[in-house]
Formats: sequence, structure tokens, C-alpha cells
Amino acid sequence: MIRAASEAGIQIDWAALGSVFVVALIASVALVVVFALGVRLYSLGGAGSASGSGTASTGSALPRLGAVICFALCAIGVLFGVWLIVPFFH
Repeated sequence: MIRAASEAGIQIDWAALGSVFVVALIASVALVVVFALGVRLYSLGGAGSASGSGTASTGSALPRLGAVICFALCAIGVLFGVWLIVPFFH
């Protein structure tokens, strides 16, 4: 016989589940936006040659620095998420 979840003693805290969902959604969207901004800044910095001549273009160092900061923030966000998930690190 199949019993309902409430009869079996399983209790779901819907408010906690909802807050975890919202925080995870916001964090993932923020991580994607920061990564996309880093890619955009990296391309503005003249990191590669589009003409195929093999010479490095002379782009500004400021967009490259911004890209490195964005990528570092993404790495920190991913490592923090792994730290939260893996109980061995606590």
C-alpha cells in the first residue's frame, strides 16, 4: 500500500527550498554575467589578432585587467560553491 508523503513522516520545508532555489538562481545568473563580461573585456583588450597575421595587437591593458578580475571572481564563486557542497572541506 502506498502512503502519502505526509503520512510517511517526510516533511518538506517549502520556504527553505524556495530560498535555496532563489539564491542558486541569482548566483548562477550572476556568475554567467560576470563570465560574459570577462569574455567581452578580454576581446576588447586586443588579446588576439583577428587578421591572422600572427602579431599581437596593441590593445589597452585596462580591459585585460578587468577580464582577469572577472575570471578570478568566477573562479572564486565556483570554488565557494564547491566548498559549500562538499562536507569534507568544512
